[in-house]
Amino acid sequence: MNSELGEEEGDEEKRRNEMNIMAFDWMALIVTSIQIFVITDPVGNLPIFYGITKKMTAKNRRDTFVTAVLFAFSLLVAFAFLGNGILDIFRISMADFKVAGGILILIIAILILVRGSWVEDGEHPETVGAVPIGCPLLVGPGAITTAMVSMGINGIVITILAILVNFGISFVTLYFGEEIFKFLGETGAQIISKVMAILLAAIAISFIHSGIFLWITEFNQVLIK
Repeated sequence: MNSELGEEEGDEEKRRNEMNIMAFDWMALIVTSIQIFVITDPVGNLPIFYGITKKMTAKNRRDTFVTAVLFAFSLLVAFAFLGNGILDIFRISMADFKVAGGILILIIAILILVRGSWVEDGEHPETVGAVPIGCPLLVGPGAITTAMVSMGINGIVITILAILVNFGISFVTLYFGEEIFKFLGETGAQIISKVMAILLAAIAISFIHSGIFLWITEFNQVLIK
């Protein structure tokens, strides 16, 4: 009798677990993951990352990428939970953040186009990993905004899972990206790096444009009041 009750309770627990899995909003997770992936774009930005770190040894480059992914992941999670509060404390609007991030990215793009690299000789890899690779290249205003909005719409679980999925992909892409550049060769890598730097400059202008548009909108709202 006790064994039958135990089996029934086990079956009921199994059914509840299956229902919880089915009730989980997989579509929201997929959509949020895609949104963050498109914005962070680790695959498309790979030539830029290697352009920034091309003067480093292979070991320092990988250390830099590990630092970048860990820093970017921590930053995005922190902003997902505390983003609005942090910006409010320092009286920083999302428009301010977009313009500042856009200017920084634009400077990086210009340096890559002119000098061929962001990094000067002797640059400390951990510093470059945090800024600019970790932020604003991997995690910029777009990724932060997406994570903050997702927290409000989809909740903690889906948002954190989406961030984990994306930075898992980013880590693999950056850590093992050396083989891709061996296939492309130095000339091919330089060409792609220059082209991506132009695209990066366009992304920077887009951030600045979006931030200025938000400034104008906020100013108009103040005038209306």
